[in-house]
Amino acid sequence: MKKLNKMTGVVLLTLALTAAAGCGSQAAPGQAGDANANTGTGGGAPDSHVETPAPPGSGAATTPTPAQNNQAGGTANPSKPSEQQVSMDHITAVRLINPQSGWIGGSGWIARTDDSGKQWKVQYEGKQAVEQLFALNGEQAWAVLSPNSADSKERRLLHTSDGGARWSEDGTLPSGAFLHFVSPQEAFAGNAYSSNGGKSWSTLKVPDRMVGDAYFHDRNNGWAVTTDNKKVAVQRTVDGGTTWKPVMSRDLTDSLTGAVIRSAGTDDAWVELIGGSGMSQTSYSLFHTSDGGTSWTTVIANATAGAGPAPGFPPNDNSGHKNNGSKPGALYVVSPKVAFMGGFCPACDRPNTVGWTTDGGKTWNNGSEELPGYGGALLAISDAEHGWLISNDHDQPPVMYTTFDGGRHWTQAHTFDRPSS
Repeated sequence: MKKLNKMTGVVLLTLALTAAAGCGSQAAPGQAGDANANTGTGGGAPDSHVETPAPPGSGAATTPTPAQNNQAGGTANPSKPSEQQVSMDHITAVRLINPQSGWIGGSGWIARTDDSGKQWKVQYEGKQAVEQLFALNGEQAWAVLSPNSADSKERRLLHTSDGGARWSEDGTLPSGAFLHFVSPQEAFAGNAYSSNGGKSWSTLKVPDRMVGDAYFHDRNNGWAVTTDNKKVAVQRTVDGGTTWKPVMSRDLTDSLTGAVIRSAGTDDAWVELIGGSGMSQTSYSLFHTSDGGTSWTTVIANATAGAGPAPGFPPNDNSGHKNNGSKPGALYVVSPKVAFMGGFCPACDRPNTVGWTTDGGKTWNNGSEELPGYGGALLAISDAEHGWLISNDHDQPPVMYTTFDGGRHWTQAHTFDRPSS
C-alpha cells in the first residue's frame, strides 16, 4: 500500500517550533480549509465555461506530500504537517479540468493530477468523505463533504481559488443535491441557490410531488420531475421557480423511484427516470430536449425482466435504444449533442460498461469494453473524445482508465491502493 512519508515535514516543524520558542509564545496564523455519480449518479455536470490550463503538478511520487490541515476542524493549514497517512483505497468523487488534469476525493482527502492520472498529489486531508467535486477551471474548484452525523443534511463546502494549493471552508450545503457553479459566486444544488460563492443559500420554489432533485441551469431556467395518478411529468420554469409548466407527460405502469436531471444550455435538458428493481436489475429511461421541452427524444429505454418496463413505457414495449448493463451507471452530459452513461451488471465478471451519444440522443453507441469493479464506477468527461473512468471494488484496488477516442477504448492509467481487509 502506498503511504505518504511525513519525516521531512516533521523535521521542518521541529525546527520551526524551536525558532519560535526563542521568540516567545505565539499563536499560529489561522487558515481555512476542505465532490455524486455522479457521483448518486455519479458524474459531473455539463460545463460550458472555458477551462484554463492548470499549473503542472510538482510531485514525482504517486502521492507526494499533501497540503497540510488541522484534523480537528478539517481546515487546510500549509504550515502544519499532516500526522495522517492517506490510503487511496476507495474513490468517492472525480472532476476533470481537461484531459490531463483533475481532482479526485476519498475518505478524508483530495488529490490532483496533471499527467492524466499517472501521479497524484494530495492537497487536503480531513476526517469526512468527499461526496462531490466541481470545477469551473484549473484554479476554481469546490468539494462537498459528507455530513457530520446521520441526522444532519448539511454538508461542509470547501473551495480553492489557486488550483488546490489551499482549500478553505466557504460555508455549508443544505443538502446532498448535485452542486454546480455557473460563476465563482453563483451556484445551485437542487433548488438551493447561492449568490456569494456558497457562503449562504436561499430556496427556489419547486412543484409539488417532485421526484428526485430539481435542476436549475441558471437563475431563471429550471427543470423538475413530478408524479401524479400514475403519470410522470417533466416540468419547466423560466422565471426562477415562480411558475412551473409541464412540458412532457407519460404514463407509468410501475412506481418511479428516482430522477436525475442535467442541462447543457438554457433550453437543454437530459432527464433520467429510474423505475423498479428486482433480480439485481433496475429499469430506467433517458429523455432529451434541446428546444425547451417542445420536443423530446427517447435516448434510452431499458426494460428488464426483473424490474419491469422502462419508466414512461408500457409493458413489452421494445422501442428506444438499449444501454449495456442491468442497472444505470453514472450520467455525464457534455453538451446538447454529447452525453455519456455507464452501465452496471452486478452479475457479470466485468460489470462496468460505457455508452454514449454524439447527436443529442438520436443514436446510441454501446462501448464493447467491459471493465472490472463491483463497487461501481465514476465517470468524468472532458469533451466528446476524452474522459476518465474510475472503478471501485470491495477487495481490489480502484483503477483509473482514460479514453482518447470517445469511449471506444479505455486504457489503464493508474492503480490505487488495495482496500484494507
